[in-house]
This record gives sequence, C-alpha cells and structure tokens, in this order.
Amino acid sequence: MAKEGLPILAVVLLIFLAFLFLFLKTESTVVSGFMILSGIFTLFTLFFFRDPERNIPREGQNVLVSAADGKIVEIKEIDCEYLGGKARQISTFLSVFNVHVNRIPEKGTIELYKYYPGKFLAAWDHKASLENEQTHVGINCGTYKILVKQIAGLIARRVICKAREGVVYNRGDRFGLIRFGSRTDVICPLDFTVKVKIGDVVKGGESILAIKETP
Repeated sequence: MAKEGLPILAVVLLIFLAFLFLFLKTESTVVSGFMILSGIFTLFTLFFFRDPERNIPREGQNVLVSAADGKIVEIKEIDCEYLGGKARQISTFLSVFNVHVNRIPEKGTIELYKYYPGKFLAAWDHKASLENEQTHVGINCGTYKILVKQIAGLIARRVICKAREGVVYNRGDRFGLIRFGSRTDVICPLDFTVKVKIGDVVKGGESILAIKETP
C-alpha cells in the first residue's frame, strides 16, 4: 500500500471499528448500516492506495515507460519551454479504479520542479493539461530531457510529488501520487517513436510509451 494512503486508512478504519463496537453493544439496524458503509469505504481505501510491484524494463537506453496506470487519451505535438521547442505529449487518464502511484519514465536527474495552482476540470478534458492544478517535473536524461506533469482532476484535488531538484531517479522509480482520478502527461523530444495509441491501457513503470531509435 502507498504510504500516502496510511493516514486516510487509519481514519476510516477507526470509524469502522467504532461502528462495529456500537453494533455489538446495541445490535441497532441503523448502526449496522453505518458499519457496513464504513467497512466498504475502508476496503475501497485499501484498493485505491494499492501499490503493486512492476516488471520495469531495465534493458536498453532511450526507453520511456508510462508514468501512470490508465488509458492513453491524447498524443499530440506541442511547444514545450523546458525541452526548448517542439515536443511530443502523451497523456494518460487515471480513473478512480487505476493504481495512482506515479513513476519516473527514464533514468535521469531532476532539474525542474514546479507547482502550478489552477482549475479542477475533468481529467479527460484536454484543457486540463493547461488549466488544472498540476506539478511539472523536468528530468535530464543525459542526451535529452523529458517533462512529466501530474494533473489534478474533477475529483482528484491533491497532487503529491516527492521529486526534488538534484536527485537522480532510475526508470520506474516511484515519485508521487494523485488522489482519486487524474491525468499524467509525459512530454518527450520529437525524435522518439511513440509505441502506444489513443485508447491503449498502460501500466506505470512497465508499459513502454516511446523509444528513441539509434542508428
């Protein structure tokens, strides 16, 4: 389970145990209803904050893995100041049923971290990449740079990012989490070949998004 979910789990578990204690004392139908609801929410919390291990591709360089679980909803060319011009954006939508732990697409040094306040549009809305609350994580991979955006959604209003400038991460390392539905954008140079298409379901740290072909 992701550590970020432990405080929430502690609260809902205490509520469930309180209703369980009251039910054992009173055998009230009303109390039993609240006990069942709190039990369901406790199980959902465990489900939502799950953090399974992944088979991270270790071989090869210039390979970008997905930063998140979810569905590919947009692939387009954009202007990216951090990458110094035109770049490719690959966007993944995370529903409340996806794993919400975010992972680093490729080994590199964090040289940019910025938080931007904003709106809370639905994460599948393409305007979300520009207008929603988000964090930007810029990664220097040696011969190229990539940018990862964690974007809050209509329900997700808490972006957690542990990446900090100067720290070196390996491909697939965990660096953050977005609570309850969200969007993650991976932005890479145009000379990368995209290996996914809109509608594909991907796994963070495991599914390959793009590869830079070498002669």
